Amino acid sequence: MNPRQIQSSLKTLIALQQPVFIWGAPGVGKSQIVAQVAREMKRELIDIRAVLLDPVDLRGLPSVKDGTAFWSPPSFLPTTGEGVLFLDELNAAPPLVQAACYQLVLDRKVGEYTLPDGWTVVAAGNRETDRAVTHRMPSALANRFVHLDFTVDVEMWLDWAHANNLCEEILAFIRFRPNLLHNFDPKQNEKAFPSPRSWEFAARILAAKPDPDVELSLLKGTVGPGAAVEFAGFSRIFRQLPDPDHVIDQPDTAVVPDEPATLYALCEVLAQKAGDATAESIVTYASRLPAEFGVLLVRDAVKQHRAVVETPAFTQWATANSDVLL
Repeated sequence: MNPRQIQSSLKTLIALQQPVFIWGAPGVGKSQIVAQVAREMKRELIDIRAVLLDPVDLRGLPSVKDGTAFWSPPSFLPTTGEGVLFLDELNAAPPLVQAACYQLVLDRKVGEYTLPDGWTVVAAGNRETDRAVTHRMPSALANRFVHLDFTVDVEMWLDWAHANNLCEEILAFIRFRPNLLHNFDPKQNEKAFPSPRSWEFAARILAAKPDPDVELSLLKGTVGPGAAVEFAGFSRIFRQLPDPDHVIDQPDTAVVPDEPATLYALCEVLAQKAGDATAESIVTYASRLPAEFGVLLVRDAVKQHRAVVETPAFTQWATANSDVLL
């Protein structure tokens, strides 16, 4: 399921208080999407790393009152309100910890503690085939969840990256090499590899403007050597692009690059500049590009500034490219 489908499914299941387990490779954004759904539903999120728990932690500590033993539940378990109790990395926890979760997941209680109405258990973990640290989930626990498989979607990640102002360089590169958004081979013993999470880290590094002498080494340690070297080559092209302001000022005569990598990069930069004052020029320039790049530029410009579709240039462009748009 792509992120949007996961998001929609979570909203349905959380409203029903149905426990759900999200499976996915490392770095695809499982934790982020749970946090996002909780925010959108205006519910509190308690994030518990199951791998850090001991089997007795969920039940709490015993105390004696009037000669009778009582169990005091841990402070991290909710007692009021509405929210999501997120058991992250649940299948990385030892089997005894997973067993301690049985009653909490299905019966909404553990020992003398009861999960309040309005709270839903959501869990997540890596797949056994990913060679991450996992323990086989007992069938008795697995049967207590609805299971969702998380898959990476390039366009949705790009939309998220735009909304979170990740640097244009990385967005343009992922458009050029979409297979490198997530390229994880569990058979390879690589410390760093390309993933949505690691590209976000890379964007933060670039935004910090590191010393050029160490930039490539930092990227290798973030997205892996292969992806870092490819990105470095693309980045050299990106940083030598035609001046986007010149393209907007003279869309009828500005140079149209020949190299696909350069076109991807230029389209990314121009789309970010879409606005009332630039929309006409951007669509005019798009009409001079190869069809697939013209569609890419106009589509991203419309995402950035919806009023692009109201310009005369857009009407002319859409008519001329109707065969591509169908």
